[in-house]
Parts: sequence; C-alpha cells; structure tokens
Amino acid sequence: MAHIDAGKTTTSERILFYTGKTHRVGEVHDGAATMDWMVQEQERGITITSAATTTFWSYRDNTYHINLIDTPGHVDFTVEVERSLRVLDGAVATFCAVGAVEPQSETVWRQADKYKVPRIAYVNKMDRTGADYFNVVNEMREKLGANPVPIALPIGSEEKFEGIVDLITRKAIIFFDDKTVRDNFVIKDVPEDMIDEVDEWRGKLVESIAEYNDDLLEKFFDSPDTITEDEIVDTIRKATIGMSITPVMCGSSFKNKGVQYLLDAIVRFLPSPLDKGAVQGTDDYAREVTRQPSIKEPFCGLVFKIATDPYVGRLAFIRAYSGKLEAGSYTYNTRSDKKERVARLYQMHSNKQNPIEFVEAGDICAAVGFKDLRTGDTVCDEKHLITLESMSFPEPVIGLAIEPKTQKDLDKLGVALNKLSEEDPTFTVKTDPDSGQTIISGMGELHLEIIVDRLRREFGVEINQGAPQVNYKEALTATVEHREVFKKQTGGRGKFADIIISIGPSDEGVTGLQFVDQVKGGNIPKEFIPAVEKGFKEAMANGPLAGYTVESIKVVLKDGSFHPVDSDQLSFEICARAAFRHAAIKAKPIIMEPVMSLEVVTPEENMGDVIGDLNKRRGHITGMESKANARSVKAKVPLSEQFGYVTVLRTITSGRATSTMEFSHFAEVPANLAKDIIEKSSGRKKHTLEE
Repeated sequence: MAHIDAGKTTTSERILFYTGKTHRVGEVHDGAATMDWMVQEQERGITITSAATTTFWSYRDNTYHINLIDTPGHVDFTVEVERSLRVLDGAVATFCAVGAVEPQSETVWRQADKYKVPRIAYVNKMDRTGADYFNVVNEMREKLGANPVPIALPIGSEEKFEGIVDLITRKAIIFFDDKTVRDNFVIKDVPEDMIDEVDEWRGKLVESIAEYNDDLLEKFFDSPDTITEDEIVDTIRKATIGMSITPVMCGSSFKNKGVQYLLDAIVRFLPSPLDKGAVQGTDDYAREVTRQPSIKEPFCGLVFKIATDPYVGRLAFIRAYSGKLEAGSYTYNTRSDKKERVARLYQMHSNKQNPIEFVEAGDICAAVGFKDLRTGDTVCDEKHLITLESMSFPEPVIGLAIEPKTQKDLDKLGVALNKLSEEDPTFTVKTDPDSGQTIISGMGELHLEIIVDRLRREFGVEINQGAPQVNYKEALTATVEHREVFKKQTGGRGKFADIIISIGPSDEGVTGLQFVDQVKGGNIPKEFIPAVEKGFKEAMANGPLAGYTVESIKVVLKDGSFHPVDSDQLSFEICARAAFRHAAIKAKPIIMEPVMSLEVVTPEENMGDVIGDLNKRRGHITGMESKANARSVKAKVPLSEQFGYVTVLRTITSGRATSTMEFSHFAEVPANLAKDIIEKSSGRKKHTLEE
C-alpha cells in the first residue's frame, strides 16, 4: 500500500520473480506488469484494481506461503485498499525515498490503523536523485504518528546506491543490477566508513525494542554484546504484530536491489493467521462468537471483492478464516439467509485462475457459482452461523449524466452498469426523477473516466456523457387574487368553468399543495371541487419561470360559477391549470437551488486556500474546528458550484484534504444567475418545440 507512483507494482513484480512465480520481470512503463492486467492500467501505467496472487518464499529451511495483493495508489480507487486491508493480516507500506510521506500515504496509513493491520515500511527508489532515507523515517514519525525503527541502512544513495546493511546481523548486502538471475547479491562485512554509523543505529534498534522484552532490556544495560540475532528478530516480530513499532528497510525495486531482504522481513516480522488468532463475529441471536484459524473449525469466510471475468463469469474473492471449503459443496450466506453451491474454486494469479479442489483457513481464493452475493457478505457453515464485520465504503462524490447512443446500446447499458456497480461499491447508478437522466457517481473524475472506458471496451456500449443538471425548484413569494374563466363552444355541448382564487406561498412547514375551499352557497357544485384541486396539483410540476417544479403553494378557492349543461370535472381541472399559469407569474416567483452542507478536513497550512475557494463558490462558512493535526471547515455551498470540486480541492491541498457533502436546504438563486437559468430553460423549451 502506498501513494501513487511509490513503486508498489514494480516491487510486486520483483517479488513474483524472486519467489519463482514468474520467469521474467514485467515492467509497469512497458505495460507488461503481471499485476496490472487491465488494458486501462497498461495504457496509463497506474494500478486501478487490486490484483491477488499466491507465492512461496524460503527462509532458514522453512517455506512460507504468502498471499499478496497489489493495491492502487490513486485516491479515486481507495476502495481497493479498504477491502484489501480488511482481509489481510499485514501490509508493506511503500514510500518513495524522494517524496517521503505523500498525501495518499497518510490515507492508506489511516485505513490500516482502522483495521488494526501490522505493517513494515519499505523505502523504495533509493537510486533516484534526492533520495533521503532518514527524511522518510522522520516524516513517518511526524506526519503519521508512527514509531519507525530502521532495521537496515542504505549503502550510498542516488546513483551511488549499491546495497544495504542489515542492522540485525551487522552484514552488508551488495546488489548488482541483473534482471536475469535471482541471487543478484553478495554478503560482505560492513564497509569501514560505516562501522560507527552501523553501531549507533544498531544500538538505537535494540533500545527501541528492548521495552517489549524484559530479558533483552536487562542484557542491553548489562552486556549488550551477548544479545543474539534470534532475540532481536523475535522481539521485533512481537512489537510489530502488537503494532508498537514499524520496522523500516530500503531498496530500489526497479534496480532489483533490496527485494529479497524485504521478503525475509515479511516472513520474519508480519503475522500469519495463527498470530492474528481467532476471528470474532456474531451469531443469528447477535451473540459474540469466535472462530480459530484452524481447519478443524467450521468454515467461515468473508467476500471482499466481486469481479466479472469474460470466460468464467462472476468471481467472488473470499478470505477463508476457519475450516475448509471444497469445490462443489454448499455454503451459507448470512445476509441473504440462503444456501448456495460453490461450483468451482480458483487460486488467483492476477487475472488468471488456477482451479483448486478446496480452500483452507488463511487462504484467499475466488469462487464461482454464487447467485446472490455482495461485497462484505459472510459465507459459513449452515450449522454454525457467524456474521463477520463487513466493510464501510465512502459515499460517491462526483456524478456524470450518461445516455446510450443507440437503441441497441440501451439494452446493454443496464446490464453493464449493474455488473460494474456490483464490482465496485463506490460506483452508484440512479435515474434523476426530475430530468430523467441516468446519473453515474464515483470517487473522482478518473474513476468515472475508467468506468466509461470499460463500458465501451468490455461491454461494447457507446454512450454520450455530460454534466448532470441541477435540480432547481420554483417558489411564489407574494399572494395575489385572480379570476379565471374557461369557455369553449364547439357546437352542441361546450366547456365552461369560472373560479376566483387567491394563490401564494403556503403556510410555514407545509409542503406540496395547501388547498382551502371557501366557496359558499353552491356557486360551484361540490363534485367539481376535487377537480380544481387536481388541476392545481398537476400544474405545480411546471413553474411559471423556467418550468421547474413548484415545491409548495397555498390556493384558496373563494368563489366561482358554473353552467348547468356545459360544466363538468374536466372543465374545472383545465380552468385551474390556466389559473395557475396566469396567476403564478404575478405572485413574484423565484428560482430556488439546492444548497449542500459541506465539511472539508484540511491541513492547517491549506486553510486559507480552501476558504478562499469556497468564497468564490458562493459558499457561506458556518464553522471551524481542530481535528487531529488538521482543521475542519464547515460551509453551506450551492450544488451548482460544486461540480469538479473534489478535483480542485485535491489540487489546492496536494491531495491532503478530504470533503463530505450532503443536502441541506433550498435557497433563492441570486437575480443575475436566475436570469441565466431562465434564458437557458426557454432555449431548451424552444429547441424541444422545434424538434
């Protein structure tokens, strides 16, 4: 996990090569990385979807089974990091030696804290100009509030970076840049000019971990030379799993330096399922139950991702926490209360499926055959029910209006959008009831750009896209009296209705049509009164200014007259519609716009820029407060000014600020803007009439 472009995928490629999973190194910039299998990833050189694989690493005569997930770094795809951290036992936080702790590094670090995931830090790109290992360590302490403990020191930096010194063994590992061999290093004694520095940092290492081991602490004060390597490794492991420290090492993945040492650190310091212990959940009576990570326990697993494969269909990625699940057997979904058959099980290697017969506690697999399954569902043994904690996903922040280009595309669009929203919980689809537009929403403009690209390439759907229309309303601000006479003679029986009304804003707290009947003496027969009410109610759908809905009005029916032959219910309904059209324009109508409650959490140094930008957007600041090393700004801002806001906010704060937005109320649009809205609306109506 890391900020975009810190080298996660490049490091993953080296891990696959050095563990023997692949036989050549794939490069991101060539579009040949194993873990970046999507066309969109290969074209852009970024990771969009998290890719899972399984590999093995030998250390000290033991072979370790590693499940690896390579996650995206771009903030638009933060859901991929969220769901991966929910099911993994440990994480490698990768930092660029030049950029140090970048904005998205902070986000993924907070996500790992949320799910209590132990992590080790890998400082990548030590060969780049400006690389500074110790600056990264300092920023981890200052910006992340972490307790970083270096377990390795770089030998040289920038173009002179040639290897690392292992502080635990006091040995130098010198690498040579060769992509064709797996043992591209030699182990030597510490260089003469680094002995004092190595002794100093080894002392700091032992001092940092001594408090987690009383025997080590005693030795540290009495006879530090008697401390063994195994004691240090065991104590670092204990402190890392307890989330008290973060071991830090370095390398240059692109230059094939330091990855084998990183793999050693993964198996030495990160937890296995046995270290994490029992998983907790609830039974169907909401009582707490646990499952040990053992194949002897009843099966339970968590579905953390749904993906659609063109060849095998709908894949459900499952992390197995206990027991054993066999292909062809049945499992129980606690959300849907249904038993479902698992047709086939696969071990995933990026986008390739390797069929397997069963999956056991601690494994990650993909299953095929489920009919009703969603991200976050628990699957378990029907006789031993357990529901595991699900995942929380952020709300979409940006929307886009789309429409199919042809009727053929229309038929395919619904199916495609349904599949994409199943895969991605941060992607939503809805139909705007006022404009009738299909609105797709996501985490950012890049997110939606990828969705539109996938619609075209994977599903063959061509669409037109545009900004969603703001849902304006209209309101009346004055009360006026009006008489409307509807008379139509066509030979034979005609149409006649006559009403006298007052129309204006409704009483406070009343929405919709507030209709008051004050007609006396039978001037209008009682059976025609509901038709008058119906006419006004239907007329409210098209306001007098720009055709937007009128939210609420008060109509008082004062008097009128009728014709014994020509009057009927339809006549009075048509008369009421005409009365609304002619009277509402005299009742000082205004256009109302939706106003949103916005909260922006930003670093202190960006506060001025954020507030200045909100003022330009007609925002009204309602409050400010401090929030854990940041400031929270609350404001009311018109929705029409908020399109593209997330992108602008990221730009002015270097991606370090986050924002949440929800509907607050409707407010009057300023006169100059209302004029533009009315002109656009009349142009739209004229265009429709001409068509």
